[in-house]
Amino acid sequence: MARGGLIIFDYLLDESDDMHSLLLTDSSTLLVGGLQNHILEIDLNTVQETQKYAVETPGVTIMRQTNRFFFCGHTSGKVSLRDLRTFKVEHEFDAFSGSLSDFDVHGNLLAACGFSSRLTGLACDRFLKVYDLRMMRAITPLQVHVDPAFLRFIPTYTSRLAIISQSGQCQFCEPTGLANPADIFHVNPVGPLLMTFDVSASKQALAFGDSEGCVHLWTDSPEPSFNPYSRETEFALPCLVDSLPPLDWSQDLLPLSLIPVPLTTDTLLSDWPAANSAPAPRLYLIFGPNRGSGKGLRYQDSLRAPPVDAEILRTMKKVGFIGYAPNPRTRLRNQIPYRLKESDNEFDNFSQVTESPIGREEEPHLHMVSKKYRKVTIKYSKLGLEDFDFKHYNKTLFAGLEPHIPNAYCNCMIQVLYFLEPVRCLIQNHLCQKEFCLACELGFLFHMLDLSRGDPCQGSNFLRAFRTIPEASALGLILADSDEASGKGNLARLIQRWNRFILTQLHQDMQELEVPQAYRGAGGSSFCSSGDSVIGQLFSCEMENCSLCRCGSETVRASSTLLFTLSYPEGSNSDKTGKNCDFAQVLKRSICLEQNTQAWCDNCEKYQPTIQTRNICHLPDILVINCEVNSLKEADFWRMQAEVAFKMAMKKHGGEISKSKEFALADWKELGSPEGMLMCPSIEELKNVWLPFSIRMKMTKNKGLDVCNWTDGDEMQLSSLGTPSQWGPARAEEEHGVYVYDLMATVVHILDSRTGGSLVAHIKVGETYHQRKEGVTHQQWYLFNDFLIEPIDKHEAVQFDMNWKVPAILYYIKRNLNSKYNLNIKNPIEASVLLAEASLARKQRKTHTTFIPLMLNEMPQVGDLVGLDAEFVTLNEEEAELRSDGTKSTIKPSQMSVARITCVRGQGPNEGIPFIDDYISTQEQVVDYLTQYSGIKPGDLDAKISSKHLTTLKSTYLKLRFLIDIGVKFVGHGLQKDFRVINLMVPKDQVLDTVYLFHMPRKRMISLRFLAWYFLDLKIQGETHDSIEDARTALQLYRKYLELSKNGTEPESFHKVLKGLYEKGRKMDWKVPEPEGQTSPKNAAVFSSVLAL
Repeated sequence: MARGGLIIFDYLLDESDDMHSLLLTDSSTLLVGGLQNHILEIDLNTVQETQKYAVETPGVTIMRQTNRFFFCGHTSGKVSLRDLRTFKVEHEFDAFSGSLSDFDVHGNLLAACGFSSRLTGLACDRFLKVYDLRMMRAITPLQVHVDPAFLRFIPTYTSRLAIISQSGQCQFCEPTGLANPADIFHVNPVGPLLMTFDVSASKQALAFGDSEGCVHLWTDSPEPSFNPYSRETEFALPCLVDSLPPLDWSQDLLPLSLIPVPLTTDTLLSDWPAANSAPAPRLYLIFGPNRGSGKGLRYQDSLRAPPVDAEILRTMKKVGFIGYAPNPRTRLRNQIPYRLKESDNEFDNFSQVTESPIGREEEPHLHMVSKKYRKVTIKYSKLGLEDFDFKHYNKTLFAGLEPHIPNAYCNCMIQVLYFLEPVRCLIQNHLCQKEFCLACELGFLFHMLDLSRGDPCQGSNFLRAFRTIPEASALGLILADSDEASGKGNLARLIQRWNRFILTQLHQDMQELEVPQAYRGAGGSSFCSSGDSVIGQLFSCEMENCSLCRCGSETVRASSTLLFTLSYPEGSNSDKTGKNCDFAQVLKRSICLEQNTQAWCDNCEKYQPTIQTRNICHLPDILVINCEVNSLKEADFWRMQAEVAFKMAMKKHGGEISKSKEFALADWKELGSPEGMLMCPSIEELKNVWLPFSIRMKMTKNKGLDVCNWTDGDEMQLSSLGTPSQWGPARAEEEHGVYVYDLMATVVHILDSRTGGSLVAHIKVGETYHQRKEGVTHQQWYLFNDFLIEPIDKHEAVQFDMNWKVPAILYYIKRNLNSKYNLNIKNPIEASVLLAEASLARKQRKTHTTFIPLMLNEMPQVGDLVGLDAEFVTLNEEEAELRSDGTKSTIKPSQMSVARITCVRGQGPNEGIPFIDDYISTQEQVVDYLTQYSGIKPGDLDAKISSKHLTTLKSTYLKLRFLIDIGVKFVGHGLQKDFRVINLMVPKDQVLDTVYLFHMPRKRMISLRFLAWYFLDLKIQGETHDSIEDARTALQLYRKYLELSKNGTEPESFHKVLKGLYEKGRKMDWKVPEPEGQTSPKNAAVFSSVLAL
């Protein structure tokens, strides 16, 4: 029906069909299911059945849809999860033994109600079955106090459930909580039973339908909004025709002229021509792909569809409603009008390994993809990451990035930005007040990469902020865990969109000049102007867009861009002659783009065909290029140009090219002479190379641009010929507007059908980085593959075998770029971050304060002790599998988030008193609060109901960063995991971990609870853990360690103490005896001083 109540169309089903459920999958597609073994798909535009899906379990009575699955509820009590495209069953829940009454899905939860089989028949089950869709398993059932017949999620403030019985009882409760009898309301239906129930899209109205045909509407306001974009309801217009006298059809002489008919000169609908009523022939398309030899296509024009070849039906594979099958070649060739070329709409064909003698083996990708380019994974053991050998993959002092975090596909681009020296320095100078600022989080991550000495880092905080930005989600940059693991997304397109997004976002974040008082240390970079940012100065290219209408009117508009996209010559794929086309020519075509398009002309006052051209006014310091190799057409162009370049190089060097990189003794002697400086490359270095290491750009007077490939050999030849200094890169920019750009990084997409593909980067690491890490000054190309880092030959960075190694992003930088910018890093974090701050919690009161902030005279100094402990909650459970021998193998670890951070004073009159006790607010869904181990309860991290001192992660992170930068020493138990989850890199000489202080080699680690009982006679962690208690206990243990070891001067006597500790632990099975009277640091005299203060 339409909104006015008029019937748009009727669709008649077979008499045998007993339909019970409807699901509108999009604006024009409807799924219809019922008590039969199939589901119909109906196109609402054409009012035709487009697909019939077979259902294994007959009886689909309820259907729901999310962005991951179709959910089908069956009369047998089962709920099946089906693929959105193929409708195949992906998973199945056996919810009830009798029958299913209703179910609903929200987020990662599925709740269902139904009937269970009893001796007397079916009985309504008062336990709601709740399933976690991430782990695909049932969680604790929810017991309710009504007989549930209908249920819906009402996700307003929390994921509440509304449970309705047929007698009119309504109960609200949380799906993972307990049902309260006080939350039961009653609906007074006109009929004896409620027959249906639903919730409006805005969650502001509830509608109940009873057996007498009445609808009861409940709202939370007098004028509710029923959907997010609510419009006024359109009611049917009343009849405007005057009442006419009735006509008696039994009278044969009654004149028909009494029936009012409008006067019209048009043809009436009853005069439909016979030609339009005759059956019309239908056009059928038979499409059969055959890999390697094109695709066959033929048209049949007849009244009846020709029968499909049985061989086609046997080999057909369905994707959605489209079937694909190889061409059986049963027809003669001249019966096919033409052959369609390979479809180049999607670049996913690259994931198919080409047929070759090697490719016919069991795993052809292993022979094609080099080992160092394959996707690397972390092998987890029962100790987690502690016994994983990262040094095997990275023998340098540079830091890799761990790949197991959601959306870590951007690791390679983070490394590229880090090794741009101006970006690294200027980003670290930035600090603002925004909670989720990508520039701030990237600066924190760069600081970790600076401190690391070869140990891998993880960008968890940066990616956490990245997931909260609406633009990232709108651009499709946030991948689901399943898509990232299976490689369903096109990573090349994804990283190019991410590249454009991150530059734009950093430019916007760093344009904000207002520095809050708490962060005044970040103030005012000398590179930031009111209309631009340092990112804009580095990457922005100023240009003029000219639109020329055919009437002669020209419009000029100034604009800027942060990167360019390669635009390839048209018809390049059809030209098989191997025409040479330099990369510089393609780049010039892409920068000075000229295209014909429809645009508005003010002179003509309408849209007209216009010629749009782009003139460059100012070139950027860093030239960023998205390659856009997203189809076979562009891939063939790169492959063809590499072959042409290889042939030209062979002709140029002639017999001087060697087959390998080995040199004879005479060749090494010639290298000392000027003639021998230009070494001839080997054949391996010339293969699959089209990209130049350097390009030269020159701005002309009429705003034109000259671009050409540039080599060091060209520069040396010009110097030997006495060429004026304007061609040299040092003075070219100042004198004649000539710029030389050197290749700094290439990001490539590795096509590996075994792992779904990955992204890696080749980066030319500059002298300053080697000077800081290794104390040497040289430049070297490296391969960055997550935590695998390996030096490579420079030619490997520009070699692209399009069968498995596809270019995605290029970074060129101006020569002598670093000399233009002040590369001093000024730490923007000041001591003011440790001063008192307001809590985010609305209910937090001063009487609930558990810490005393530092006074100005208590500011920590270098070497001061600080007791630290942190508590965590779980965002995602770990994924593990059981091996055949019964051992457990961790596939993916649980994703933790810090929930509470406590720091206590380590010296002075207030020793043991906390000065930081922050609960961290989180916007992500918490799977497990780990209350037994963390002491965190549901609601503690919610600003609306929490009574704790609640802050943002960034605020507490700045406090810890200040303490690290000032040089304090952290004392705690198991600090390695704490710093890892907080995402901090702390120098080893600033960490005093009691786990390792009281540990013997090749022995087990000892818990804090046992150490406190053994050495301090304290019984802690009775029911739950408390971070204040744990941090204070770790401090006391460190004092005890200094006492027993005589400040480390008597290791032998302390070794005897440890032997006694381990002997006692083995006898007691490492369990603390049950306390007679609970004593803990909370009851100590030092805690009373906190209350007194």
